[in-house]
Amino acid sequence: MAPEQFQSFGRATPPAPRAIGVEDGIALLRRGQARPASLLAYGNGRSYGDSCQNEAGTVIDMRPLNNIRSFKAETGVLEADAGVLLSEIIAHAAPHGFFPAVVPGTQFVTLGGAIANDVHGKNHHRRGSFGCHVESFTLLRSDGRTWRCSATDNPSLFAATIGGMGLTGLILSASIRLMRVHSLDIVERVTPFRDLGEFFGLAEAADQANEYAVAWIDQLAAGRNSGRGLLFTGNHAEHGSHAASRAGGSLSVPFQPAFNVLNWPFLTAFNAAYRWKKGRSTGPGQVGYQGFFFPLDGVRDWNRLYGPKGLFQHQSVVPEQMARTAVPALLSAARRVGQGSFLTVLKRFGSIRSPALLSFPRPGYTLTLDFPNRGPATLALLRELDRITVDAGGAVNPYKDARMSADIFASSFPEWARLEALRDPAFMSSFWARTAMTLNTERGSAEAAE
Repeated sequence: MAPEQFQSFGRATPPAPRAIGVEDGIALLRRGQARPASLLAYGNGRSYGDSCQNEAGTVIDMRPLNNIRSFKAETGVLEADAGVLLSEIIAHAAPHGFFPAVVPGTQFVTLGGAIANDVHGKNHHRRGSFGCHVESFTLLRSDGRTWRCSATDNPSLFAATIGGMGLTGLILSASIRLMRVHSLDIVERVTPFRDLGEFFGLAEAADQANEYAVAWIDQLAAGRNSGRGLLFTGNHAEHGSHAASRAGGSLSVPFQPAFNVLNWPFLTAFNAAYRWKKGRSTGPGQVGYQGFFFPLDGVRDWNRLYGPKGLFQHQSVVPEQMARTAVPALLSAARRVGQGSFLTVLKRFGSIRSPALLSFPRPGYTLTLDFPNRGPATLALLRELDRITVDAGGAVNPYKDARMSADIFASSFPEWARLEALRDPAFMSSFWARTAMTLNTERGSAEAAE
């Protein structure tokens, strides 16, 4: 298999050097012949960093494992193989009046990947994370056994696998509960805000009144315009389409540009045009679900626009009481060093707890920033963003990361050792090797010195 097929979406880290098909991976595990730290499942490559890579081992291509096994139209419970895409689940369930309770910013993630990363969407305040809607799954481990996991069957493995970034074994299939909806279309309202103070004044009420809420920030705006943006709220339309539209658009970036196209002049012009176009239609209007949930899916391979060095995404969450100081500080740090973010999204997380042992969403505000990879300067900025986040009592998202330090990971997820205790010994990722295994070594050295 060609290594370039197994890149992360950020393209700032090397692609997986070795890959095998899912049938070969299953056979290896069932025979109990997998070497320690040698394997990792690879879904559809939508993780931005190295949590989907195993630089020292082999990734298992899960995409051929893609059958929808059953769907109960009376309850909305769907069972499918781990390699099925969310776009395929949407298309299957839509005619029956159901939609996934939680969708991330792209529909091109696998079911197994959505579970492994415990992804979140624009309605965390109403529905929590993806793991909140998982009924059960089957997990193949390197002891050769297939484990059925749910809240009552093997509950420790259930909790560790949701949000466990693929480290507890190979998810083969899963049952999830979908959400009944009036239609797939969304009644959208756009509310411009002048600064972050105005946004924070709107955010809680927006969550209470709407199924979905998310803000776009003009990250380049400075001075009296600093923090301006648009708040998007939405609810499923009572009278709309029940037919899934074609996943993805006709536009594409057919080749890799030799340089970063999304530079400061482009972003300045884009932000102005986007704010003008979206901000002038503030009244409620009915829009298709593709444009509301998955706008970037309309351009295939859009990540190539960042140039051959790729991009880094930084997603943080900070407690609500710290957000009014931490969020402006994060935005200011990027502007101060001349780094422009093409995608700048601010959302409010609710208090619904995930069943996951490790889960990124927690009560507070989450800010997502994308930066072209400019080498040491970008890495220095990301370290500064990490510092601001953890100093505010927050966390950095591991499945969006490609370079956080072990200390930042430990500050973000102090319960990391509980996942390590349940990790399948045959499974490892470049992210886990860089963070948790470094912490393990340091802990072992400290214990030996006592």
